[in-house]
Amino acid sequence: MKYWLFKSEPSAWSWDQQVAKGDDGEEWDGVRNYQARNFMREMAIGDRGFFYHSQKEKSIVGIVEVIAEAHPDSTTDDDRWECVDIKAVKAVKQPVSLDQIKADERLADMVLVNNSRLSVQPVTEDEWRIVCSLAGLTE
Repeated sequence: MKYWLFKSEPSAWSWDQQVAKGDDGEEWDGVRNYQARNFMREMAIGDRGFFYHSQKEKSIVGIVEVIAEAHPDSTTDDDRWECVDIKAVKAVKQPVSLDQIKADERLADMVLVNNSRLSVQPVTEDEWRIVCSLAGLTE
């Protein structure tokens, strides 16, 4: 299993909206960055990800699961763009802020710390465990 982070502006797509989709989940569409698209191409069903609210919140608020591998993004006719489908698994007990992540020296190499603008990014297994611990989860 691989681990990921999915960033969303809550005003565009929030954790609550993701949860409301239930087990059917939702396409992670609208990504127009080649690196983020390529990361989605690496994803497999069952991979887990952090759901991150950007903008003012700047925090990890939930855990999602990949439920469909990369396929054409339904929001465009341009065949360069693909997406995966994800479903909400659970909310974190305690949101983990970007400031907390940046302050934790164990997470100094995390992509979020070094490229916070990338909307889809990998998370290492060690980073996953550390952030889950900070979030009050045993994942």
